[in-house]
Amino acid sequence: MKITYWSDYACPYCYVGEERLKKAIESVPATEEIELEMKAFRLDPNAGDHADGDTQTRFAKKYGISFESAGRQIDSISKMGRAEGLDFNYATTLFTNTMDAHRLTKLAQSKNDPVLTEKVIDALFKAYFADNRELADRELLLKIGVDCGLDGEKVRAMLESDLYRDDVIRDEREAARNKVFAVPFFVVGKYGISGAQSVENMQEAIMLSLDENQRS
Repeated sequence: MKITYWSDYACPYCYVGEERLKKAIESVPATEEIELEMKAFRLDPNAGDHADGDTQTRFAKKYGISFESAGRQIDSISKMGRAEGLDFNYATTLFTNTMDAHRLTKLAQSKNDPVLTEKVIDALFKAYFADNRELADRELLLKIGVDCGLDGEKVRAMLESDLYRDDVIRDEREAARNKVFAVPFFVVGKYGISGAQSVENMQEAIMLSLDENQRS
């Protein structure tokens, strides 16, 4: 069974949602039958290559709320992430364009090695939320790719080209066609799961889909 999901590395709910998804998968039988595919969904395709301002100010402007209210919501989201066991420093994140981070993910996925791909995905989330790095930093992306097991020359060549750019845009257009306008969004069999749902909700959808697959 395949689980497809749209996500962005700068999205706090995506990081939490993916962690909950992994816990849900680990809790069900026949885990080896489940295949994961992450699809790209940039929160802001027009974001620059360097952070412009602090997270709290950006959050307040994006949602049209006060600076103080933004701070409270950021703190609440951070606590939610830490409750999942994640090193979650949302207040000090450095928001940039995530095109290259998604292209690195596409390169990893091209190797047909789920363990490698998961390493890259985890490392990118960690770089943003735990280490507060700029994900448009190509030297950072090169290091992440090499540390996870990708060939450094191939990573550098990819970053210096437009390789996988069309694939990222294709993912985003597919999301729009399917009326997916916010992430994370998971497709588990015939079930759509929007947002960072509980482990129990994800587990239920996975179990239902596995059962339906076995009966079909």
